[in-house]
Amino acid sequence: METRCVPFEGSCSKSGAKVILATLFVILCWAYSPIGIRIGLQAYEPGQLALMRFLIASVFMALIALLKGISRPRLRDLPWLAVLGFFAVSLHHIALNYGQRGVSAGAASVLAQSTPLFSTLLAHFVFKDRASGWRWVCVLCGLLGAGVVVAGDRGVGDMDAHGLLILLAALSWSLYFSLQKRHSHRYDGLTVVCYTVWSGTLLLFISAPGILSAARQASASVNLAVLILGIFPSALAYLAWAYVLAHSNVSHASMALYLIPPTAMLMASLVLAERPSMMVIVGTVIVLMSVLALRLEPGSGAKSVDSVVDVGNDVG
Repeated sequence: METRCVPFEGSCSKSGAKVILATLFVILCWAYSPIGIRIGLQAYEPGQLALMRFLIASVFMALIALLKGISRPRLRDLPWLAVLGFFAVSLHHIALNYGQRGVSAGAASVLAQSTPLFSTLLAHFVFKDRASGWRWVCVLCGLLGAGVVVAGDRGVGDMDAHGLLILLAALSWSLYFSLQKRHSHRYDGLTVVCYTVWSGTLLLFISAPGILSAARQASASVNLAVLILGIFPSALAYLAWAYVLAHSNVSHASMALYLIPPTAMLMASLVLAERPSMMVIVGTVIVLMSVLALRLEPGSGAKSVDSVVDVGNDVG
């Protein structure tokens, strides 16, 4: 039987150190994502930015696939992979990019953490998994916290649909994760990620007109930010996260992802000179505590909620 090392508990220290470094790498990559999007939107339209980002990620994942080797998809699975690409890449990132036109990078990173709340709602209403009263309270509190973040970021009088678009991106990711989890036995993780990225990128070609002109007119710093966005949050972070999940306790590792919003806020303050308001900070605490409470449901154990939270913290 394979022994998994649990970081922060002193066992398998050498492997544990690698897991900790990989986890920190993931946190930094996904915390950078809203900052990179904010910079990229200076020169690209939201759809163009999503396509440029995932063209880079697709090329990078193709190189990884050549080195590692992946399975060929069965013909009957192509529609399923296309649906995964639509929710995980196309809809998620177009909604995210349009939303960040009117939402700060720090606030966007918090709203993206609401994915587990939507996963709970999907589990109840779509997949007929009964939600307890505890989970309903967590969901309602988390959505209230999301409202506080939006109001605090823009001001109550200036609230618009941009925050809702970030929440749509979180809902889209929840749909992807729910569908992927129920069919993940068909292929290994790398295979699913590769075909999801490639199919989602193909769907983004609707935004191709004008992208070369935008790339030529963009400054070197903007194109560098987009290059980093395509390689690190969109490709390397997923490989690092797969390593973390394979070599550590899933429940413990996932807890570290709650460090993404404060890390993103710190990075945004340094790179973009964004300063979160007190309302945004309060809303952040409410959202993160609500999502954390889903995992700590009394009497249920971590296993019952791992499926809701484990991969539901994507910010990229």
